[in-house]
This record gives sequence, structure tokens and C-alpha cells, in this order.
Amino acid sequence: MTEYDYWKIFPRMPRKVTIGDITVRDGFQHLEKFISTPAKITYLEELIFAGCRNIEVTNLGNPRNMPQFSDAEELLAHLRSDSFVSRAAKKGIDMKDVTLTAITIREPSVDRAIELKKRGVGPDRVLMMVSTEEQHHFANSGTTLPNYWKEAERCIQKCSDAGIKMCGTVSTIWGSPIGGATALKDAVKFTRHWLDIGASDIEHADHDGSASAPQVYRYFSMILDEIPDTALHIAHFHETKRVASASTLAALQAGICHFECTLGGLGGQPANFLDDRPIKGTGDYYYDDPRYVGLVCLEDTLVQIDEMGIEHGYDVDRILWLGRQMERTVGHRLRSEAIINGRTLTQGHMEYARPGLAKLKGKLGEAPDQKFPE
Repeated sequence: MTEYDYWKIFPRMPRKVTIGDITVRDGFQHLEKFISTPAKITYLEELIFAGCRNIEVTNLGNPRNMPQFSDAEELLAHLRSDSFVSRAAKKGIDMKDVTLTAITIREPSVDRAIELKKRGVGPDRVLMMVSTEEQHHFANSGTTLPNYWKEAERCIQKCSDAGIKMCGTVSTIWGSPIGGATALKDAVKFTRHWLDIGASDIEHADHDGSASAPQVYRYFSMILDEIPDTALHIAHFHETKRVASASTLAALQAGICHFECTLGGLGGQPANFLDDRPIKGTGDYYYDDPRYVGLVCLEDTLVQIDEMGIEHGYDVDRILWLGRQMERTVGHRLRSEAIINGRTLTQGHMEYARPGLAKLKGKLGEAPDQKFPE
């Protein structure tokens, strides 16, 4: 019956999505231990081999503040190397089809990305970030919104000249951990301004997990009414209340077809402690319990979208395996439930069946597939 057809009820909902992975950047930035360069390379490679075609590699900011990214250039150089490009090609992957992104919050980082591009190892895409709530923006960037917009416009022009795309992030759309409630219409204006000054696409970010499903549906409906090209919009949800999967579903229903996730739901505010010493990061954590941060989980999101019948391009079982390895890397249990419970299997789990049913049905004179009394 057509009234039960999901796509009839939500005609904007996509049948194919792009899921970018940002584990090695956003996921690792909140960890209070250094993840080795070989480990980062392993996860970058495995994510690409499993189907990821949009991947955040690193942060090009000052490594004195975030030493987790002191190996930024080495990671980019590895993914650009002839040896890795050749290995990927043998698996049917053309690295020209994989977008490598680096975070560049301020202009010196943008300049660094451009210099790396000149050396043949730079990113395809960089990202700058504004928050609609200015206190949150100041905490992240160290400057005012008007001053940052001028800087961003300069940087977009520099990137354009260098052949690098610039993604503009809009944060605190549904609320700020510092300033509280925000207005959705402000985020629509910020999105429009990013595009007006030349951004290639927009990351719509719920950095503190404030979003609720009705507000997500409302906001992305507003966005797509105003700017209907879905290729321009990326949904970025953080998980602080265990409701981000509902936000993902609401964004799908509104018509969004590009999402970002991390393995195990890792991520959050940059760490202010690493291994055995305090570091600057972005200062004090916004939360009383810093464990309750991080993004939507790649493993669980893939299972959710896969079981909805939406095309995504990933090898789901390989990602579930990779999620189990990530728990060993970080040394503790992460958020994925799918790595434990797997996917819903159409054939069931007959190893759990109790013996004797067929014999009992025969004794009672019932047919093997009989469900009701005659």
C-alpha cells in the first residue's frame, strides 16, 4: 500500500547517500593519548579500502596546541605516495575519486595547506568554521565573527587560486554549550553567506549534541527550501544524549544525503591533556563529564542506513571489523553496538534454536509451517 511507502511519505529522502569519515581527525582530537602515525595510516587506508571516498586526514593547525596532529604532513604524504596510490588501484580504487580534507581553522593553517599543495602532498579540501553563537566561535577561533568572515573570504580566494576547495562549517545551529539556545534562521543566513563568499560546500554541525529530531527536520527543510542543491550540504551530529541516530533519520527524511561519522563515535573538543602532560587544546572542556562527547558512530549509522535499503558504497562487515580493532587501539569500549550485535540477519541465528520443536509438532499432528489450529 502506498501509504506505507517511506519514500511516498518523505519524498525528499535519498536512495543513495555519501558518508564521510572523520575518525583520524575529529575522532582522535579528543583522545588524551597519542595515536601512533602507523596506526593512523592503517585506519586511513582501511577506511578507504572499505569504501570511504570523503575522508578527513588531519588538522593543519599549530601542533604545539594539538600535538595529536604533529604528523599531519606525513599522513598526507603517505596517501599521495605512488606506493599507496598503486595499492589502491589494485583494489579498483582511483585515488582521484577520494577527497582528502584537512582542517584549517585560521589563515596560517590555510597557508600551510597551500604550501603542501605546491609540494604535491596537500589536501583537496580544507575547512574553516564559524558558530552562530559568538562566544562559542571565540572559544574555537580566538576572534570575532566579523573579523573571521573577512579572514575566511581571503582564505577562500587563496584556496581557489591554489586549486583547493573550502568547506564552510556552521556550528551551534541547534544550541551552544556556552551561550545556550540559538535561532535556526541565523544558521540559514550563515550558510548563505558562506556560499556567497565562495565556499564549495557547507558542514551543518551540531557540535554539542543539542539537536532534536523535529528541529533537525525543520532546519534542513528550511535549508533545502532556500538552497535546494543537496550536494552543498553535509550533516554533522555529535552524540551527547544518545539521540543522534534520530537526528540522522530526521535529516534523511528532510532530504540530506551527505553525512559525517567516526568509528566508535570518537571525537569532540580537542584534548587539553595528552599522554602525561597538559596541553593547550581549546581550553577547558565544555562538559562536566568529558566522556559524553563524540560524533555519530560510523558502524551503527551504516547498519541503520544499510537496513533502510539506502545505497552507501561501504563494505559494512569490513567497517564492523575495523570498529572492533579501534577499541583495541584506544584501549577501552567505544559506543558502537553494531560491532557487538552485528546486522539483522534474514536467516536468523539458528544456533540458538531449542531442540525438539519439529518432533513436538509431528507428535501433535501439526504441519511443519502451521501457525494456527485447524
